[in-house]
Amino acid sequence: MSKKEEEPLKSSYELAMERLRSADKEHGIEAPKPLTAAQKEEIARLRSESRAKAAELEILKQKDLIATGGDPEKLAEVERKYQIDRARVDSRLESAIERVRAGKKAQLDEA
Repeated sequence: MSKKEEEPLKSSYELAMERLRSADKEHGIEAPKPLTAAQKEEIARLRSESRAKAAELEILKQKDLIATGGDPEKLAEVERKYQIDRARVDSRLESAIERVRAGKKAQLDEA
């Protein structure tokens, strides 16, 4: 039996991933390195901080919604501000995670 005959058939997902890895090599893109245990812990800590910040923003939003007295313009402004703040928290989280993956120290409050 030849080596090809002994290997099980690959799924279409596995074949597609092989093609993508091959195309990445041709374009000079490195395969991502596996995360160390310390990096995984740091990313988990960053995500936890981000969830806490998001919960804080939600509480502040609820307080601000009550303070609007039902004024549609003020309600829209509170919602707009909340969406901007949430996007900022999410963006900072993603940036911090990328720094950790690159082997650097990261904090969520970094701009």
